[in-house]
Amino acid sequence: MTHVQAVSGAYPADRWTGVRRGLRREFQRLRLSWAAGLDTTAPVRTALVATMTLSAFFVLLPGVDLAVTQAFFDAEQGFVAASDPALRALRKSSTWVMGLVLLALIVVAVRGVWTRRREARKALFLIAGLALASGLVVNGLFKASWGRARPIQIEAFGGEAEFTRAWAIADQCASNCSFVSGEASSAAWIAAAAVVMTPQPWRAILIPGAFAYAAALSFNRLLFGGHFLSDIVLSWAITVLVLCLLHRLMLYCPVAARRARRRRRARQGSAPALA
Repeated sequence: MTHVQAVSGAYPADRWTGVRRGLRREFQRLRLSWAAGLDTTAPVRTALVATMTLSAFFVLLPGVDLAVTQAFFDAEQGFVAASDPALRALRKSSTWVMGLVLLALIVVAVRGVWTRRREARKALFLIAGLALASGLVVNGLFKASWGRARPIQIEAFGGEAEFTRAWAIADQCASNCSFVSGEASSAAWIAAAAVVMTPQPWRAILIPGAFAYAAALSFNRLLFGGHFLSDIVLSWAITVLVLCLLHRLMLYCPVAARRARRRRRARQGSAPALA
């Protein structure tokens, strides 16, 4: 009885010791991941500089938006390309393509629980990127709040609203506004999915094809009078910036943290031997 009591009395202490060790390991993992995240790498830096440079260009030269849109506008017929069957079919295809890509990513993520975990992490990164970049940032923040009228809505192209330059918060549109393009953001995400998930033997074919398709979807909005050039270009830049940051946190930092832990353990293991 004494032995049983001793064992049962020691069990809680052993349990809490294991909990403390687990908490220390998790804290160390988070600390190393955070340290890795603070080290801004070239993709994030490049995307940020590109976004700032393009933003400055369109803010300082707002006439570029008007001039580019004017090239697709006819004073008598309006935006003629908006009635083109091929261009309308191209726009409709984006819903199916994005849906199929998203479904494939969900399947990869679910299968990765038992098999290829690295592929599952990449799939989860892309799913989160679609929700964060296209869903929350582009559609939830910018399109819902900036109030920029679409080209077809402004006076210069047959509408009644006033033109506002990129990044200028206005009251010319109540909802689903022009800045920035949600369809261009989704197109950029499709291209990113091709870059991240395409196997090596197919990369030379599928990645250029995905970028060509994404560019066609994006600039198709110019022909329809749905968006200005800055809406499309800055949507790509913002989407890429968000994806780069998310890639850093979801894919790069955990790997960097594991490598840092291995180096730390190697140093700890070699210290007694050197002593």
